[in-house]
Amino acid sequence: MHTVVVGTSGTTAEDVIAVARGNARVELSGEALDALGRAREIVDALAAKPEPVYGVSTGFGALASRHISPELRAQLQRNIVRSHAAGMGPRVEREVVRALMFLRLKTVASGHTGVRPSVAQTMADVLNAGITPVVHEYGSLGCSGDLAPLSHCALALMGEGDAEGPDGTVRPAGELLAEAGIEPVELREKEGLALLNGTDGMLGMLVMALADLGTLYTSADITAALTLEALLGTEKVLQPELHAIRPHPGQGASAANMAAVLNGSGLTGHFQDESAPRVQDAYSVRCAPQVAGAGRDTMAHAALVASRELAAAVDNPVVLPDGRVESNGNFHGAPVAYVLDFLAIAAADLGSIAERRTDRLLDKNRSHGLPPFLADDAGVDSGLMIAQYTQAALVSEMKRLAVPASADSIPSSAMQEDHVSMGWSAARKLRTAIDNLTRIIAIELYAATRAIELRHGLTPAPASRAAIEATRAAGVQGPGPDRFLAPDLAAADAFVRAGGLVAAVEPVTGPLA
Repeated sequence: MHTVVVGTSGTTAEDVIAVARGNARVELSGEALDALGRAREIVDALAAKPEPVYGVSTGFGALASRHISPELRAQLQRNIVRSHAAGMGPRVEREVVRALMFLRLKTVASGHTGVRPSVAQTMADVLNAGITPVVHEYGSLGCSGDLAPLSHCALALMGEGDAEGPDGTVRPAGELLAEAGIEPVELREKEGLALLNGTDGMLGMLVMALADLGTLYTSADITAALTLEALLGTEKVLQPELHAIRPHPGQGASAANMAAVLNGSGLTGHFQDESAPRVQDAYSVRCAPQVAGAGRDTMAHAALVASRELAAAVDNPVVLPDGRVESNGNFHGAPVAYVLDFLAIAAADLGSIAERRTDRLLDKNRSHGLPPFLADDAGVDSGLMIAQYTQAALVSEMKRLAVPASADSIPSSAMQEDHVSMGWSAARKLRTAIDNLTRIIAIELYAATRAIELRHGLTPAPASRAAIEATRAAGVQGPGPDRFLAPDLAAADAFVRAGGLVAAVEPVTGPLA
């Protein structure tokens, strides 16, 4: 099994995905264990002093003015975890919880939190045992970190609350720890606070969203090329010299992908409808690289933000190398929240342009000779009419999901925490948007492959043929009389979601961007 070693200098997106989705084993480096020990010595020294230090010997948030006596500090740390584990709603996905736990461990291992090495090791042990705390949908405002989600994870470290075992069954966390031979932690000064105070949930969801969107944007370039081909459009708009004079990197990459798919096509650029000659293709076809490319550039910016956050130690207060323990505002989720919202906007636009291309394939007045709704016997058969309805409903929801969560703020903690990022909410709606976008691209794939097959006597590009063959092999049926459509759409969705479309085309085109 792949092993991810956690050091003091952050982690990578690849490691987050390996742990969250691939169940990679986690180990703490010797460097991290040394840094943890040094920072803990500083916290212990401050705890022994009579002067109050926030997070070490005081209450939290609006209650930070109270000095807590030594005999109550262990209770204070337990209480903050218990009281903050106040989430509600549906369970959050296992991969999100694993990403959240791993990223909190990343910050703990930096040596800036003051957590004991034994607590960090327990965090790694829980991940390695396949124990996943039950975390709920609602409870994070994206400031002071993802408080409720992280609290449910910390509660499991204490042997309290519920968790999912490696067999997928939800049971009391204490039972699962005992079966795995893991001793529950007894929290000491600052440790409860340090386990709760990070942007780990929203960051984990950002990292996974970027991985998923990378595949989807390439898939969308392929389906756009298939639609252009099915509509007998021109590939000349994809020439690299046209995109070089507007040098957005994403635009050039999308145009190159489409051109690679269309190389050798017998359908593109040679046909005109004599009654309505085309000088140019419609925007949804001609401007596909511009729209998808802008989304790609948005992803590049989001990836830059993610890389900075992956290198960060997010906690309050933090232990500095010179021995100071200082309060700060680094737990505020604004940097992550903004790009999560930006990605949802870009994804909505990509879904919207894909739906417009699908609609064009189905309209006999705009499809340049294709049958109405790609039906076998139009009138008797409805073809893909309602598949486009489904696609339109998904696009409509994506537009609602594109409304920024980070533009909102709601005060909490008796106005001490009076401006929050709502970054967790931005991440949650982005995950829904990505699910919808996958389905939208799958429907365009279904329509475009059927439309190409209905161009009898014309030879599609080799890459297009490979895409069609793989789509059919995945259980998506070709042209014919009306049938129960939902299974075909589900098969297309699974095919795109698993990266099957990209995998089918690249042996012909070479690697796509």
